[in-house]
Amino acid sequence: MNFKDKSTILIAVIILALASMACGLTSFIGSDDNANEGSATVAPPEVVQEAPASSEDAQAAVQQAEVVAAVQVGDMLELESRLVQLYQRTNPSVVHILIYRTRADDTPLGSGSGFVYDSDGHVVTNNHVIQDGNVIEIVFANGSRRRAEIVGTDVDSDLAVLKLESVPSGVQPLPLADFDQVQVGQLVIAIGNPFGEQGSMSMGIISGLGRSIESQRQLENSFTSYSLPGVVQTDAPINPGNSGGPLLNLDGEVIGVNSAIRSTTGVNSGVGFSIPVAAVHRIVPELIRNGEYTYSFMGVTIRSLNLNAQERLDLPQAAGAYVINVTEGGPADQAGLVPAGPNSLGGDLITAINGEPIQDTQELIGYLVFESEVDETIDLTVIRDGETITIPLTLGARP
Repeated sequence: MNFKDKSTILIAVIILALASMACGLTSFIGSDDNANEGSATVAPPEVVQEAPASSEDAQAAVQQAEVVAAVQVGDMLELESRLVQLYQRTNPSVVHILIYRTRADDTPLGSGSGFVYDSDGHVVTNNHVIQDGNVIEIVFANGSRRRAEIVGTDVDSDLAVLKLESVPSGVQPLPLADFDQVQVGQLVIAIGNPFGEQGSMSMGIISGLGRSIESQRQLENSFTSYSLPGVVQTDAPINPGNSGGPLLNLDGEVIGVNSAIRSTTGVNSGVGFSIPVAAVHRIVPELIRNGEYTYSFMGVTIRSLNLNAQERLDLPQAAGAYVINVTEGGPADQAGLVPAGPNSLGGDLITAINGEPIQDTQELIGYLVFESEVDETIDLTVIRDGETITIPLTLGARP
């Protein structure tokens, strides 16, 4: 049995133990001869008039309570031990990133987190962590410091790759998880440098999958915007300075790169977002090879529909991606996709790609980002004027 399975069983046992103790406490209060008069937990007369328990029953109850307490304490200590081991194993690979304008500066412009990606000394972090800096200093958990150079950046995924002069002895790359195995409810660990507090560890769960983060790219065309799909939402505390650090499963594998929080105060409010490891698998190798990543491009602006919109547009279904604008001369325009006209009526509803149904815009964008290639020809299933048709479209490169 691997650690992930044991941890799941461990948590279940703890919950059952707590529930059992709670039930025992409720029974005890309910038989307290109205000591808590007026309380909703006082049992009715017909319940409290039961015959007193035998000494054997009382002894068995005490033994059961001792067993429950022992299991609870033992399992909590095992979980604690696992977390300590996880931190000791992974924290040396998590780095503190300091950004300076010049080498003459003593005060950094900002700071963030990152992690060692491979044995060649590449470090993964967020693009927004390093975008304003010219000089980068890396601080390891053991206090050693290294210079680093920017190898590649991608503003749309908010990923960046740095290259170290050298890696301290004993520091190992963090393994990447299989994103298909990531599930809501899974326990996760965030390690980083919130507010400059190096090597801070926090714990939570995966709160949601399939979220999106809007690109920070500045675009002149108001109709065009880009976003990264498949983003992981977590309640593990993430604060300024955690950006670029890893979100780990209990096997110590990276399942995300902590990137953003949703907050009205600028600090953790229980809603944090991590770039999915699927993006790391796909984008980081290209950043190392070429310094940039080229996304496939359809040249459309799309929206998801609700039932009100479906009825107003007289469509047979709401599922799909509704075309509201087409970039002139782009792949969608050349393929003949029809955008919505006056009053947002008459546009094509894309319902499938290569025969695979899509439910909304996020699924279409997810296909483009994680599954398609530039110059690939895809078949779009489209509902147009009440008729279902198939349109081949050759993808271009995102401008």
